[in-house]
Amino acid sequence: MTQLVDRTIGALRAEHDRLAGLVSTLSDDQLAATSGASEWTVAQALSHLGSGAEIGRAPIARAAGETVAAEDNQTIWARWDASTPRAQAEGFVASNGRWLETVEAFTPEQRSSLIVDLGFLPEPVPLLTALGMRLNEVANHSWDVRVAFDPDAGVDTESAAVLVDLLTGPVGFLLGFLAKPAELEDPVSLAVPGAGLVIDDTATLVDHLEAPSATFNGPPEAFIRLVSGRLKDPYANGVTVDGSLTLDDLRRVFPGF
Repeated sequence: MTQLVDRTIGALRAEHDRLAGLVSTLSDDQLAATSGASEWTVAQALSHLGSGAEIGRAPIARAAGETVAAEDNQTIWARWDASTPRAQAEGFVASNGRWLETVEAFTPEQRSSLIVDLGFLPEPVPLLTALGMRLNEVANHSWDVRVAFDPDAGVDTESAAVLVDLLTGPVGFLLGFLAKPAELEDPVSLAVPGAGLVIDDTATLVDHLEAPSATFNGPPEAFIRLVSGRLKDPYANGVTVDGSLTLDDLRRVFPGF
């Protein structure tokens, strides 16, 4: 499990460095462009990630024994929302960088043993769960930013591979929030890259399927975008589905966030 923690932190670092490099090149007009999350501009998507890093760092740092001053989430969001687009973009780089420095400094023992009270889940969770939730957020919203300038952009390859592993275990519960299985008339077992997706009363990602009723033909990054509602036209990039359901059926099951 410690290896998956390390891979997750490594993927988060790569995501940050890639996005920070892009941010440094963006003009004011580009920051005002519509992101892949159509209700947000590029700057607003970056602000969402930056405020999330600020809010999310506090419980992780506290779990490691750091004293962190409490600030209401609504106050933090209001501060970010009131910032200029340029300040939102630069603030993301600073805030997310600080979040990363915190988790990268953890010892191997801390990486394997820390328990984090995120405040909005029924009970505290292992560090890996908190990291996995953050990677899911960062990988998808990073795509939202990058696709504004590159219609062929995909979720980072390593991030997608790590997320598939995480969704088969520590953060599999996220599928229960993302999926609307009632959109399908019958249960489905779908072969996906490196795993299998079972949709019945809920959605569950498993390591392997013996006899899938359908097959998702696309790379892991496309599957990650599917479950986050980002595999829409014109961004499907040749993905197809064979068997008992269609890609449009799956899009209804996973409308996105």
